[in-house]
Amino acid sequence: MPIPVGSNRPLLITADPDLLDDILRLCAVAGVDVEVAPDSTTARPSWARASLVLVGDDVSVAMNRAALRRRAGVVLVSRDLDDGSIGNIWERACGVGAEHVAALPDAEPWLVSRLTDAVDGDGSRGLMVGVVGGRGGAGASTLAAALAVTAMRAGRRAMLVDADPYGGGADLLFGGEHAHGLRWPDIATAKGRIGGEELVNSLPRMGELAVLSCDRHDPPELKAEAMSSVLGAAVRACAVVVVDLPRRTDDSAQVALAAANIVLVVVPAEIRAAAAAARVASEVTRFADDVRVVVRGPAPGGLDAIDVANALGLPLAGQLKAEPDIAAALERGEVPAGRGRGPLAEFCRRFLESTLADSHAVAPIGAEPLWLDL
Repeated sequence: MPIPVGSNRPLLITADPDLLDDILRLCAVAGVDVEVAPDSTTARPSWARASLVLVGDDVSVAMNRAALRRRAGVVLVSRDLDDGSIGNIWERACGVGAEHVAALPDAEPWLVSRLTDAVDGDGSRGLMVGVVGGRGGAGASTLAAALAVTAMRAGRRAMLVDADPYGGGADLLFGGEHAHGLRWPDIATAKGRIGGEELVNSLPRMGELAVLSCDRHDPPELKAEAMSSVLGAAVRACAVVVVDLPRRTDDSAQVALAAANIVLVVVPAEIRAAAAAARVASEVTRFADDVRVVVRGPAPGGLDAIDVANALGLPLAGQLKAEPDIAAALERGEVPAGRGRGPLAEFCRRFLESTLADSHAVAPIGAEPLWLDL
């Protein structure tokens, strides 16, 4: 589970003298004092409390093996990408829990800005929840939308990020397909830092909820760098960010999984659904630390939620009671959990209340599951 960014000076982890010289030069430009560590052992005491962590690509593999606790505010820094390593660099970034990849010298202005923010900013970050279906039609998109709506109804600034280009578009869940604002095709090539306020203000609004949706006419290939920039901006601007994830873990999905505080895998209470979800769970846990199962009713064969969770080897976030009229309500254009009543709204309310200790921190791993009887 990511740790909120603290107020201490940034931490740089690298054994590459050339990269060290480059970053120290940028720190001087930013007027920032940085702590330097050559390896994970030396870095461990400062890992959690540093306001920002810069991990050199030269130590990224070793840092992954060190298995330090995931935290927010990690950037993987490389001197260049001319060696053809771009295909694997995002995998290495996910391995260390990095939210961004900064390739020098192109990313020097962005990195100077990020270093300045780490010292001058308040370090506050919103909760990010990823939601993925254990199989097609599991109801993951509906749950993702309902979580975002519930956070909005509770007075928290919220954003729903549609990370599945072939999911039909999250704006349809709100009847907002014609709403004015940017969608993924408009920002799919974004690089570097995006302003949080600028992002929120540029998106379609469903009430007070900002929604970044994919486009149905020309589904983009979501780039990992754009996903990283968007999610970084979202958690700086919003108290709750919910990401509707695809079942296939491409580069952009890997970035989202690594950045999420919690990932929920939605599984219908059926034997075949549980079997299908096993592969999804195996992929998701490669990139996300805190992965939990939501078992959705009805259970036609009486399958127990605990048995589903045990079969997947994951903790149970809770079980969601069947809501017979929800499909018809969605077809009528009603917003998921929009009225604040019913099993879906109750699940979302209790989940967010149990997870959010305050607007910038999340509850510890191992929280009790939410039991809404099937």
